[in-house]
Amino acid sequence: MAKSLPKITLAPSRDIPLDRLRLSQSNVRRVKAGVSIDTLAADIARRGLLQSLNVRPLLDGEGKETGQFEIPAGGRRFRALELLAKQKRLAKDAPIPCVVGGAANDVLAEEDSLAENSFREALHPLDEFRAMQAMVDKDAGIEEIAAHFRTTPAAVRQRLKLAGVSPKLHALYAEEAMTLDQLMAFTIAEDHARQEEVWDQLEHSFNKSATWIRQKLTENSVRVGDKRVGFVGLDKYLEAGGGIARDLFEADGGGWLTDPALLDRLVDAKLKAEAARILAEGWKWVTTAIDLPWDATRGFREIDREEVAMTEAEAARVAELEAEGEELGAEWADAHDVPDEVHARIEAIDAELGALVDRPLIFKPEDMASAGAFVSIDRDGSVRVERGFVRPEDQPREGFGEDGASEAGDDGRSSADRSDDGAAKSADDAGGAEERGALRALPDRLVSDLTAWRTLALQDRVAQDPALAFAALLHVLVLGCFYSFSRESCVQIAANRVSFSNAPTDLRDCAPAQALDARAAAWKARLPQSDKEVWSFLLTLGGEEQSQLLAHCASLCVNAQAEVVPKYDNGRISAHGVERRIAHSHVLALAAGLDVHGAGWRPTSAGYFGSVTKPQILADVAEARGDEVARMIGHLKKADMAREAERLVAETTWLPLPMRTPGLDDIDPDSGETSGPVDPGESDSGDAELPVAAE
Repeated sequence: MAKSLPKITLAPSRDIPLDRLRLSQSNVRRVKAGVSIDTLAADIARRGLLQSLNVRPLLDGEGKETGQFEIPAGGRRFRALELLAKQKRLAKDAPIPCVVGGAANDVLAEEDSLAENSFREALHPLDEFRAMQAMVDKDAGIEEIAAHFRTTPAAVRQRLKLAGVSPKLHALYAEEAMTLDQLMAFTIAEDHARQEEVWDQLEHSFNKSATWIRQKLTENSVRVGDKRVGFVGLDKYLEAGGGIARDLFEADGGGWLTDPALLDRLVDAKLKAEAARILAEGWKWVTTAIDLPWDATRGFREIDREEVAMTEAEAARVAELEAEGEELGAEWADAHDVPDEVHARIEAIDAELGALVDRPLIFKPEDMASAGAFVSIDRDGSVRVERGFVRPEDQPREGFGEDGASEAGDDGRSSADRSDDGAAKSADDAGGAEERGALRALPDRLVSDLTAWRTLALQDRVAQDPALAFAALLHVLVLGCFYSFSRESCVQIAANRVSFSNAPTDLRDCAPAQALDARAAAWKARLPQSDKEVWSFLLTLGGEEQSQLLAHCASLCVNAQAEVVPKYDNGRISAHGVERRIAHSHVLALAAGLDVHGAGWRPTSAGYFGSVTKPQILADVAEARGDEVARMIGHLKKADMAREAERLVAETTWLPLPMRTPGLDDIDPDSGETSGPVDPGESDSGDAELPVAAE
């Protein structure tokens, strides 16, 4: 059988000495791009020349080959080889593998150069991920790979993470059914089954955004920034066998803990250990909680306590630190770039000062025997201990002394009964007393009449002195807010601190609560321990400080809560009373320019949307972002709808009706935006990401 004649003849390949090669003026690459020549030279020195040069023979005037060759394609490789020869790492006449084209060729040299660069196909990212994984599997180190490919170890770790995603998702990415951003989002979970499950849930959804994928993969995890993690310590959690998921492509605040149950067990164990340690101090009881209720100490009486006095050495150290801090502040006040070591020193000074100034408290052992402490976790993960509280059932009852003993005599009669006997006896002996010239107590009725007149005179005097009236009112408020068991006031104005029914568990951690607590702590540190000394203390304050203290105390008596009215009258609240309370709260809020959104409240899934019906969620989103955006989430299940609503409303200033102040937070029916003091967020539905599908 005859052989078929070849139709295409490929250019031959041969080795040509380096000193016989010249860069062709037909090379189309003029602009520097990609890997630098010295980097390419170093790579050639390490692994050799991976691709031959494309050359053509140079002809003389008579059309004969001169033995020299020009390079229309491969100019960067040629420059790298020249650099190696100049560095004496390569011989000047070293043989270079070349593909030699014909001198008289119908194809232009410029076309060779352009074709080599135009028809080059970049490596698919998935092949790059897999190649790096294969190198690691063959014991290549991450640092080594990064050095060889002129990238960072972090970039190599990212590619290895992508290589670890489910093969099923890799196939989808290779077929362009999934974007790189989506594939990156799946790296946050290592469980291939979970990755595939989430993708299946989103497969027929309009929303397959990377953000939603991350949210779905971490919905049963706990952020590292959670205060429980700070309390236990991330290292302790990991030592106990806990897992952590990290997102190498997004800022994740340290990652997510994948075993919340283990974290809760560790938190419970450490809280119990802290409680045992504090109980050993001599307290009667210790109560622990991750989050204490808003008004956990209401009804409790605080026992007397004293601060440990600062020693001379400590006082000298405080003065030294303050002087150093002032010196650093003055030196760097106008500097644009403050060195990190200066920042670190200032922070160290503040920390040491705080430890010295925050003095330990001393309690009397006999008082501690009837009192206790609350142990909880503060926002920063530190232990929050509140000592020195007497429970209502442990407080002395009326008719009993401080030691619980009855004020009745041995015969069982009260002091009032014995007082009556004394009065009768006094009347029987009146004649004898008069005869002896002795004085006796004024009749009670006369005392009552006289003090009634005095009361009117005192009222008139107070009315003539606004500053005095202000101080008297402030005295009552301070007693009611800081000395809950004191009745040492003749001004009959009740200062009733507000307690909340069914308060959310995290109410103490919100921004307004933290501000109130800080303000109360500052005043509490200045006020005298005994309520009998309050009046004298108040008179030492200037008008501005008195006003600030009055404002704080008055604020604690403001109640704008729409309490749940019980079915049966409990004698405390009624529907009409709550209605009038809310109506006046609007007046006060309008006068104060209340900005609930600016104060930090946000409509979250846990705090709002998860507690309302699906039609209400849709109505709220429509009001905040428009009907078109609301329709996007209409097909979702309740839990997904609540989470998506939180995301869609997050950038607006929308508030639910109970949070609004009429005339201040009114909603524009055309735009869905509030008219409050904060600029409203975007309500244009065009920028909204589409929602996730129902599970």
